[in-house]
Amino acid sequence: VLVAPLILALGTDAQRAGLLPRIASGALTSALAAPAAGLALTGDNHGDWAGGGRAGGVQARRAGAGWTLYGEVAPVPDGHRAGLLLVAAHTGGFARSRTLLFLVAGDADGLVRTRQTALDATRALGHLQFRHVEAELLGDQEDADVPGALARVGDTAAAVLACEAVGAADRVLERTVEYVKQREQFGRAIGSFQAVKHRLADVYVQVQAARSAAYYAAWATAHEERVGGLALAQGLEALRSSAGEAIQLHGGIGFTWEHDVQLYFKRAAGDELLFGPVHRLRAHAADAAALFTATEVPV
Repeated sequence: VLVAPLILALGTDAQRAGLLPRIASGALTSALAAPAAGLALTGDNHGDWAGGGRAGGVQARRAGAGWTLYGEVAPVPDGHRAGLLLVAAHTGGFARSRTLLFLVAGDADGLVRTRQTALDATRALGHLQFRHVEAELLGDQEDADVPGALARVGDTAAAVLACEAVGAADRVLERTVEYVKQREQFGRAIGSFQAVKHRLADVYVQVQAARSAAYYAAWATAHEERVGGLALAQGLEALRSSAGEAIQLHGGIGFTWEHDVQLYFKRAAGDELLFGPVHRLRAHAADAAALFTATEVPV
């Protein structure tokens, strides 16, 4: 979702031919090493993040005919084990810095990779350090619109994650409904109590709204509309609500690691930490649509 579209959009013919078939077949795993801000889901990635001195992270310097990378980036999903890294790095100094993408082999000299302890243990995260690491520039144009390409890929990734969140929210709601039909208290199934019904009905409405947003975001990726961040906000909020109610309605077992309902809640919380809190995803979507400045609100 992240690396292959960038190679397709910005890579040379040789890079596409050499990498894309291997990525598609699963022979080569890949990871995008770029700060979440670079995906432009919670703000403009042409601003502070695009300036090397202001953003820090990874710096690129010329080394003869090639490039070397310095610095560190974290967290990187699957970054500690991917066979290929696509690294966003800044070059050109403080005043004239620009962002470029570089290809780095997972076993490159000077690359130090460690797995991070994550809130969501089912989504592996890596911490990458670059110590004079040789890298290959993606494409042959140093003036390519890398921030624009990252923003497009970020929106697509957000749409995919929104669909994942909706599916998870729907599944945990289904499991909770099954449980409250079986669990008895005070001589009757707890699902027969009106208060329990209302709580689950509220979650159902929220999940269906998030589903509609995710469907639209998936359609919009092919029609040059960027609403992935908004759909992701809806999906993560629905997943957090669904998982939170599941924990409560499962009673004592819902609060333990022995029951996997906690994994759903951690996925929602972990994705917010990775890609931006819900309120910032929504705020940036509103800014992008000029909802608070336009004289007419688009419908």
